[in-house]
Amino acid sequence: MGRKLDPTKKEKRGPGRKARKQRGAEVELARFLPPGKSRPGPHRPAGQTPRGRPGFSDSNSKWLAPAKAKKIQSKGNNVELSSDGEVEEGSWEMEKEEDGSSDEMVDDYGASSSEEEEVGAFPVNYSPCACFLAVCDSLMAVLPAEPPDLHVIHQRIKGNMEVLQDFGVKREEGRTRQEYLAVLRQDMAAYYSYSDFLLTKLMDIFPLPELINFLEANEVPRPVTIRTNTLKTRRRDLAQALINRGVNLDPLGKWSKTGLVIYDSSVPIGATPEYLAGHYMLQGASSLLPVMALAPQENERILDMCCAPGGKTSYIAQLMKNTGMILANDSNAERLRSVVGNLHRLGVTNAVVSNCDGRQFPKVLGGFDRVLLDAPCSGTGVISKDPAVKTNKDEKDILRCAHLQKELLLSAIDSVNAASETGGYIVYCTCSIMVEENEWVVDYALKKRNVRLVATGLDFGKEGFTRFKDRRFHPSLKTARRFYPHTHNMDGFFIAKFKKFSNAIPQPQKGNLAASPAEVVQILLTAPFSLLSDEEPAVEAAAPSTVPGTVMEPPPKKKKLEGSKVVKEQKPPQPALKKKHSLQAQKRPLKAGRPSPKVMHSQVPARKKHKVKTNGQ
Repeated sequence: MGRKLDPTKKEKRGPGRKARKQRGAEVELARFLPPGKSRPGPHRPAGQTPRGRPGFSDSNSKWLAPAKAKKIQSKGNNVELSSDGEVEEGSWEMEKEEDGSSDEMVDDYGASSSEEEEVGAFPVNYSPCACFLAVCDSLMAVLPAEPPDLHVIHQRIKGNMEVLQDFGVKREEGRTRQEYLAVLRQDMAAYYSYSDFLLTKLMDIFPLPELINFLEANEVPRPVTIRTNTLKTRRRDLAQALINRGVNLDPLGKWSKTGLVIYDSSVPIGATPEYLAGHYMLQGASSLLPVMALAPQENERILDMCCAPGGKTSYIAQLMKNTGMILANDSNAERLRSVVGNLHRLGVTNAVVSNCDGRQFPKVLGGFDRVLLDAPCSGTGVISKDPAVKTNKDEKDILRCAHLQKELLLSAIDSVNAASETGGYIVYCTCSIMVEENEWVVDYALKKRNVRLVATGLDFGKEGFTRFKDRRFHPSLKTARRFYPHTHNMDGFFIAKFKKFSNAIPQPQKGNLAASPAEVVQILLTAPFSLLSDEEPAVEAAAPSTVPGTVMEPPPKKKKLEGSKVVKEQKPPQPALKKKHSLQAQKRPLKAGRPSPKVMHSQVPARKKHKVKTNGQ
C-alpha cells in the first residue's frame, strides 16, 4: 500500500511502500561499498540523505544538503539500530554553527570529530548487519550443529538390546544395567518420537524385545475392516458385490462371522451404494470383540453407556435381531448425531438414544439385563490412528481417566439387575493398554460391588495382569483379555466381563466394633492377656454384664462351655504371664462393676455352681 492520505490537509503522510523498499536496499548496498563512499538513491538528488541519517534535522522537517559532515561514534563504537535495520534517531546528532559555514557532528559526550566524510556515508567501523549477524551466531551456538542421525540411533538401539538380553556376558566393565536402560530409553524416545513418561510406562508393561515390536507396529496403520449388517444382507452377498466394484477383501478371521478386511479398493469404501444402503459398517476389528463378549440375547433390555459413534450399538441390535430394547446413551450431545445417523442407515428399530451422564445413570433408569461400558480412556492402544498420544499424555491424564472409569464402572454395575433370568452381565472395555486404566479399575470394582469375573468367551488374546510391579490384583483377572497391535494386528484393547450376583451394595466393615456381643466376648476370652491394649475397656463395654442375676439361662450355658474350654487351653501359658498381668492391673485402675479378665475367669466355676443350685430348687 502507498502512503496514507491526511483527511485534514489532503496530503499524503509518512513514507510509502517504495520509500520503505529503498531504505532497505540502501542498508544492504552499504555492505558492498568501499569506506567513505555512498551511492545516491534513484529518486533523490546526490547528497541528500533519508530520514534518520546524518544530514537530516527533525526541527525543520526538510531535506538538508550540507557540504560536509563529521563522523561521530557512539558509546563502545556501536550504533543503535531500529527493528528494520536503520540507524535510530538520536544516535547521531548534528550541531550547526551559528555562522552557517559548516555543519558538525558531535557524539554523545560532546566531543567533535576532526575527520571529514561525504554526506550520507556510514562510519568506517560500522556494518549495518552487525547486530543481525551477532544474533545468528548466538542462535547457532544454542542449536545443534546437525540433526540427529536416525540410522546411528537405530544401530545403537539394536546394540543395547543385544547387550541387555545377555547382560552378564556382553556388558561393558563398570557399566550397570540401569545405565544401559537409560540410554536405550532416550534413543527410543528420539527414534520413535515418544515422551519419556509414556516410554517409561511401556517399558514397565512389555519385555524389551516385545516393546520394540509394539513401537514398530504403531508406526503402521491397522487394516481397514468392515462389519456386515445381517439385518439387511449376508456376508457372502456383500463380499461378492464389493468384489464386482473392484475391492480386494478377505474374511476377517475364524472368530468373526460378519467381519471383512479390505486390502485395497478402486472406489472409496465409505461412499459405495452398499454403504449408503446400510449393508455394512466401517468398524475396527477390536470393536467387535466387546459385543461378542457381551453375547446379547433376544428380547433383553441392554444399556450401551458410552455408545458413540454407534458401531457397537448396531452390532448388538443385529445380534438381537431388532428385538427387545437397547438404550444407547452418551454424555456428548454432538457425538449423538452420528449415532442417530448410523442407526437409521443400518435399519436399527429397537434402540432409544439418550443424552445423560453415565455416572448418574442408576438414578435415571436401572434394571437392565446387560450393560456394555466402552469407557473413555487415554487412547494408548490406538497410537497408529492418533500419533499425538505419543507426547500429549502425562501421569495426571492417566489418573484422571482412571478415576472417571471407576465411577462409570460402579454406575454400570448398579444399573444391572442381578435377578435377571438370562443376564446380569457387565462388559468393561477400553482402547488403552495402561494397567491403571484396566486391571486397577477392575480390581477396584471387585472390592466395591457384589460381582465376580467370568470368562469372556474369546478364544484368543493375552491374559490380564494379576501382578504389576508392587501391586497385586485379584487372581480372577486372568479371565480378562488384552489385545495388542504387534500380536493380533488390531488396535490395543482390554476386555473384562462381570457377573453380578447380588443387588445389595456391600458396606465397609469397621473392625470388631461391628461384630455382635457374643463375637466380642469370644474374641476377648480367646485373646491372650499379653495382647490386651489400652482399648480393652472399650471392647468390654460391648460385652453383656457378668452379674449372675441379670444373665438369662440359655446364653450363659453356651458361654459356660466356651469359657471352661478357654480356661483349660490357657492354663499352661498363664503362670508365665501372671507377673506381667499383675503389673498391668496395678497401672490401669478398674471401674466399678467391671471385673478384670483374671477375675472374670475365676468367676466362671462359681457361676456354674450357683446356676445348678437355682435350677435344683
